[in-house]
Amino acid sequence: MKNSFVLNLNRTLNLTFNVNSWTKILIWAAVIGVVFAYLWWQGQVKRFAAYCQETWVELQKCAWPTWDELKGSTMVIAICIGLLGVFVYAVDQIFFAIFFKL
Repeated sequence: MKNSFVLNLNRTLNLTFNVNSWTKILIWAAVIGVVFAYLWWQGQVKRFAAYCQETWVELQKCAWPTWDELKGSTMVIAICIGLLGVFVYAVDQIFFAIFFKL
């Protein structure tokens, strides 16, 4: 008897959870639909589509690096970051020695 009650309670809770989930999904879908309709009415969707198309055209004009150029540039940047880190550490140690050990 108790096991049957727990089983029915679980089914009821699952049904409630499913109804609540679908309700939330439908509310969010309605909100998104209303926002989209408003933006469409304002002409913003058309402007965004034109922006995306123009961006795509501009990206096709770019000169993209080859794989070897990309690896070389990445190594140069990594070395520069390492050198900058060593420089900052050295200056920090010098200032620490000047201000705190005198």
